[in-house]
Amino acid sequence: MKPNYIIIPLITLAIALTGSLLTSAGMDWYNTLTLPASAPAGIVIGTVWTIIFILSTISALIIWNNFKEDKLFRWIIGIFIANAILNVLWSYVFFYSHQIGASIVEMIILELSVLSLCVLIWPKSKWASILLWPYVAWVIFATYLTVNIWQLNLI
Repeated sequence: MKPNYIIIPLITLAIALTGSLLTSAGMDWYNTLTLPASAPAGIVIGTVWTIIFILSTISALIIWNNFKEDKLFRWIIGIFIANAILNVLWSYVFFYSHQIGASIVEMIILELSVLSLCVLIWPKSKWASILLWPYVAWVIFATYLTVNIWQLNLI
């Protein structure tokens, strides 16, 4: 078995756990906020993120195993790494630092990273790109929710 079948999922797990710890650290604060009616329950959010992380891992494995290691490959891997950092950073900015406005800006950058991956991957592997579409959709929805949370909690 290739080591990337272990390493890539472990990286994903580390990202998910770090984000989860940062989120948990801010739940007392989050529970004091006025939330929009469209805010899903925590179990829904956790389930969606689990699916997104699984699909992203599969996409990364397709790329790692099937793309020629050229300049485009290095760009894609670099954007995947940046995306992982941005994913954790959002949890830090929103839940840990309680900076709702800054988290919206960060989330837009996160969305751009996912969209960039979809576009760059598409010509070489439509499936690897399609696996990231739920991530795109969720971050758009999460941005909408965060903007609403910000508006509802302006003091």
